[in-house]
Amino acid sequence: MKFPKEYTLKEISQLIKQSFIGDADFAVTGINEIHMVEKGDLTFVDHPKYYDKALNSAATTILINKEVECPEGKALIISETPFDDYMKLVKHFRPFEAASAMISPTAEIGEGTVIQPGAFIGNHVKIGKNCIIHANACIYDHCQVGNEVIIHSGAIIGADAYYFQKRADGFKKFESCGRVILKDKVEVGALCAIDKGVSGDTIIDEDTKMDNHSQIGHDTYIGKHCLIGAHAAVAGVTRIEDDVIIWGRVAINKDIVIGKGAVILATSAVDKTLEGGKTYFGSPAIEARQKWKEMASLRRLANQ
Repeated sequence: MKFPKEYTLKEISQLIKQSFIGDADFAVTGINEIHMVEKGDLTFVDHPKYYDKALNSAATTILINKEVECPEGKALIISETPFDDYMKLVKHFRPFEAASAMISPTAEIGEGTVIQPGAFIGNHVKIGKNCIIHANACIYDHCQVGNEVIIHSGAIIGADAYYFQKRADGFKKFESCGRVILKDKVEVGALCAIDKGVSGDTIIDEDTKMDNHSQIGHDTYIGKHCLIGAHAAVAGVTRIEDDVIIWGRVAINKDIVIGKGAVILATSAVDKTLEGGKTYFGSPAIEARQKWKEMASLRRLANQ
């Protein structure tokens, strides 16, 4: 998430009442998770296993629970509880805003767009031209919808990421401050759920079509001209490239890539990155022809 303006290291440190190492006027322009950071971003690290990854990432401000040597061109904020202080920043810059109407007065809605009765449009939502938002669809705060998008009844756009840190006294919620972005000509089926990014964006690119009851996890990117079948479930931080077809009840694990033009047949489960331009089937999914040969061999053995 980018801040609405540039802040200094001193200003950010004062917000969470922690000390810092670096130039007081050092620029901080946003916050992000380690796998999505870029120059100007602040990220956090609270385990020695990930110190090097955080300190050597593109992030230029590191919220960390140990005084270490500060890399050149970066700044540190020292905190005993980096996760908690990071959450304080999230809540400060992206606080919860209670709704005052079914369609927020801060929403921007393009010419020709139809919003059916019972649909909810949250604060600071942007919707393009000639869209149809069907009854009882819900678009959470800050989400963006392009032109000629169709969102069917009961679809939820922008619910929080399913992301928790386990602690001795229970689970600590990782507050979401990202968005969902639906590009032009996307169609979202009835009762689908597309979760917002934790600190970045979940993006469904142009002309992708989703059937009913599909789930898309946080920070996932789905490319152009994809088809997503009913009851498909895509975990967070996954990348699905252009022209992919995912048929019904497919489950896809997190942190993997589905290559351009891949086809995943119904009821498959994907646990690793798949090369584009091929058809896959099974649990775990492998090339369909290989899977069918295995199934034929098993049938022959059973009949011996």
